[in-house]
Amino acid sequence: MNVKIKLSNTLRTLLLGALLFGSLAHAEVQPLDRVVAIVDNDVIMQSQLDQRVTEVQKSIVKQGANQPPLDVLQQQVLERLILENLQLQIGDRAGVRITDEELNQALETIAQRNNMNLEQLQMALKQDGLSFSAAREQIRREMIISRVRQRRVADRIDVTNQEVKRFMASEHGQLQLSEDFHLANILLPVPEGSTAAVIEKAAIQAQQIYQQLQQGASFADLALSRSSSENALEGGDMGWRKTAQLPPPFDKLIPALAPGQVTQPVRTPGGFLIIKLLEKRGGSNQLRDEVHVRHILIKPSEIRTDAEAQKMAERLYERIVAGEDFSTLAKNFSEDPGSARNGGDLDWVDPGILVPEFQEVMKRTPSGQLSKPFKTGYGWHVLEVLGRRATDSSEQMREQQAMNILRNRKYDEELQGWLREIRDEAYVETKL
Repeated sequence: MNVKIKLSNTLRTLLLGALLFGSLAHAEVQPLDRVVAIVDNDVIMQSQLDQRVTEVQKSIVKQGANQPPLDVLQQQVLERLILENLQLQIGDRAGVRITDEELNQALETIAQRNNMNLEQLQMALKQDGLSFSAAREQIRREMIISRVRQRRVADRIDVTNQEVKRFMASEHGQLQLSEDFHLANILLPVPEGSTAAVIEKAAIQAQQIYQQLQQGASFADLALSRSSSENALEGGDMGWRKTAQLPPPFDKLIPALAPGQVTQPVRTPGGFLIIKLLEKRGGSNQLRDEVHVRHILIKPSEIRTDAEAQKMAERLYERIVAGEDFSTLAKNFSEDPGSARNGGDLDWVDPGILVPEFQEVMKRTPSGQLSKPFKTGYGWHVLEVLGRRATDSSEQMREQQAMNILRNRKYDEELQGWLREIRDEAYVETKL
């Protein structure tokens, strides 16, 4: 079961303050407001369009880009509103609901990712001209759209083992699956054509910095005070790089380092360079924690409300607690076709491939214990943890990484096709 869900880039941009979204379907009606589009059973108002256009214009200004003609921008924004409206209507008909508890958890997660608490998040939103209540509603809509896409798009994607093998054997695939290194640097420049004395002086200074680092000095502080690199103000942070992106001799030096270690000063065309390995990921030797888990999934649908799905999951939970066989109930009632035939057994899984809600409940549930019913974007679950282990599964992780890359690639393609489908099948009348 591939159940990875995350908030959309639009939402992350919203909450970082780069692009402020207003209400899609419930904007306050302004004087002389009028309908600019009829979308199936709903409408889009001029006030909604104007508000969104204004916000996009502000975002373009922040990016330093050129503003397109107003009529072109209006058409683009209106088309985006139409697609969002259609997805929200699909979610409403399918009974997709976001509870206050889920919404609060999402807000807390967003605040934490931005190194804030909820109060600080409210203040940041206020400074960007957006009320906390408006942000909550926008997050709710984004979560609904995400769940609609998960049900309608993700379930249509299939990646074969042959595709995975071909990708892993390709040059591009090997690059994608190679180790990633999070690096920082300190650069002591040596101008072109410098005398031997200037070069020697820079070499001595670089060696002194290296000795300070070996004695425990802060790399970030020295980068700020001594480095001439363009990222010196960020403590020399270069971000993540792959081996193929590193120039010689660093392509050989960096993989031999342990996180926290630094290279000796190296003479480069720009000067003397010292690089620190902050952290690394991927590669051939990987230990991962795995959980043996089984679950029963009950989905809301056009004929079953979310509340009814919850009650059904609660009844199944009570039956298991009373002594009925989990496997038999999963075969009879679970709506996860991939695991139902196996009595709900997901086998040994890497928690990282599961949605956050599933991960969290699984993490809290002791081995041999049953969880109470809980909700994810797929529906209502009851899970049982059968065991935990740490395993060396380098090849399996590479295969899973390749699978995720291919699924994400197919998802983007499938999503665009699905959006065209729902747009073509809908009744849309624009009145601009």
